[in-house]
Amino acid sequence: MPPSLKRSVGGWSLLFTGIGSIIGSGWLFGAERAASIAGPAAILAWLIGAAVVLILAIVASELGGMFPVSGGMVRFSHATHGPLVGFLAGFANWIAIVSAIPVEAEASVQYMSSWPYGWAHALYDGSSLTTPGLLIAGVLVVIYMLLNYWSVQIFAKSNLAITLFKLVVPALTGIALFCSEFHAGNVAGTTPGSGGFMPFGAAGVLTAVATSGIVFAYNGFQSPLNLAGEARNPDRSIPFAVVGSVAIAAVIYVLLQVSYLGAINPAQLLSAGGWAHINFSSPFAQLALAFQLNWLAFLLYFDAFLSPSGTGSAYMASTSRMIVGMERNGTAPEAFGRIHPLYGAPRNALWFNLAISFIFLYFFRGWGALAAVVSVATVISYLMIPIAALTLRRTAPALRRPVRTPALGVLGPVAFVVASELLYWARWPLTAEIILLLAAAVPIYGFYRRNAGAAALMAEFRASIWLLCFLPALAFLSWIGSREFGGLGILPYGWDMLIVALVSLGFCFWGVRSGIAEPAVADLIEA
Repeated sequence: MPPSLKRSVGGWSLLFTGIGSIIGSGWLFGAERAASIAGPAAILAWLIGAAVVLILAIVASELGGMFPVSGGMVRFSHATHGPLVGFLAGFANWIAIVSAIPVEAEASVQYMSSWPYGWAHALYDGSSLTTPGLLIAGVLVVIYMLLNYWSVQIFAKSNLAITLFKLVVPALTGIALFCSEFHAGNVAGTTPGSGGFMPFGAAGVLTAVATSGIVFAYNGFQSPLNLAGEARNPDRSIPFAVVGSVAIAAVIYVLLQVSYLGAINPAQLLSAGGWAHINFSSPFAQLALAFQLNWLAFLLYFDAFLSPSGTGSAYMASTSRMIVGMERNGTAPEAFGRIHPLYGAPRNALWFNLAISFIFLYFFRGWGALAAVVSVATVISYLMIPIAALTLRRTAPALRRPVRTPALGVLGPVAFVVASELLYWARWPLTAEIILLLAAAVPIYGFYRRNAGAAALMAEFRASIWLLCFLPALAFLSWIGSREFGGLGILPYGWDMLIVALVSLGFCFWGVRSGIAEPAVADLIEA
């Protein structure tokens, strides 16, 4: 029997893993990007994003409590709907998180480029990292991998210390900016040139939720679920870590958004022509220097390495467990599922994710280049959380549920609908581009299932028809949707979101009914 992952991570370590994943580069850049899309109403975007993710996190906690396994987020849908649905959901989830690893390294280097040195300025050209900047980012990605290479305990302990610091610095930043110079008119939308509280309308707020890095930031709630196979007392520690990390991070992100809005000089806002044209290479550090808060700028430059590094190492841990989960599903090479017999770490999976991170680092050389794409790919993986939970309630009602989601019959469909709305809010053509990326992975699935047999492949196809129809249907609705969300304008604004909700609700019930009669529960039990 091959070595299994060791259950050595406690509830507090899982909580800080979740917080460490959520509070990364998102806090350094998210406030600026959200304000550029939604104006002062970016505050609402963070609250809406937190509510959406919290609903999904509550539903996911039931699955995590039932099956505390490594890489759970890529394994639940495999058990309830078979290999094809499991592969599509797992691939979307893995792509979203593995591509976030180099994004965290890029964030550190981008902040570093505003240091008062000529060589530092040469690391970033205003839109992308230069060759020296890429080399430094590559070294950071290697460090993220090494923190996980010997033992998950080393990662968990180092992450605990890093996350404590990461909690203090953002909170201190928000308070310091409040006390230095706060323009309440910016937040209320009464400052000349601001365009009001909601200058880009409700559509701007919703688009900010989907694409400005808000979903990207909150996505770290998955890390405790993917490390559940190494959790002590998973019945209690998983919901504590998942829900707690989202709630704590939401408070910090809203504080930072308000402080950013209030710190912008009204004259700068007016001369720039509104929030959409305010641009910083290192937002909070440059604001701190403008207020002569040199001590805060120093902390921010230091934290610009620490926060993304904590998140990058957490994502490296999480994605390596996803690869292990995909190997357990039979859609990844057997070598990726091997656990080191002494250190209990999936080293082959770590090496693979390191290589993929380098590829993303080379092709996407700026923090903003991947934020929207990562967010939308993440949303596709969210779709399967409520479907899997509802399916298991139908097909395996007698299974022990240490964490039982209240009113899942209502909350589950709501979670699926809001995830579908997130995908729609991402705007055409981004919605279709991500679905095409997902379709490009199907040949990989075909390769690993080539010997499965016609009967097995047909059963897998029947269980996946709903998903294979739903994604193109949503892309079509995005194409003909309102102009506020990038569509042709055939569907009027407001009615378009209602139609998306009704269509997705119908697909939700179809998806639940498509679940296999006898879920592969045994496959989710770790040896």
